[in-house]
Amino acid sequence: MNRTLNVSLRRLPHAGDDLPLPSYMSDDAAGVDLRAAVDEPLVLEPGAWALVPTGLALAIPSGYEGQVRPRSGLALRHGITVLNAPGTIDADYRGEVGVILINHSRVHFTIARGERIAQLVIAPVSRVAWDEVEILPETTRAEGGFGHTGR
Repeated sequence: MNRTLNVSLRRLPHAGDDLPLPSYMSDDAAGVDLRAAVDEPLVLEPGAWALVPTGLALAIPSGYEGQVRPRSGLALRHGITVLNAPGTIDADYRGEVGVILINHSRVHFTIARGERIAQLVIAPVSRVAWDEVEILPETTRAEGGFGHTGR
């Protein structure tokens, strides 16, 4: 079942009219592609990272967040990923959406204007009401973590 959520979007001046708006690349895609709104090619040297502008500002509805995620093809073929994956865009943020990309490869990578650099997923957010207790309910796992189940 596909549900549509209306999200207001503002194209910033440096986005120009040449960059397409974020779009789904298939009928059941979870995320839309974000594109680089760079004026000139941006070179990411091995191990380097940069904040890449998208030229877009959003008004995400209250109760939702934007999750900026890596593109699997860039990660697999070029070692390029989102440094703070997933990046979070809060519902009350109105500035430009930027993507922090890092180059994990051994060669430089050039980001061109309009290149698809990340995915954006809009997801519901739950608010937490803390219930402080002396003892937590028991589970089979208990305090096992960080590889406790082995490889």
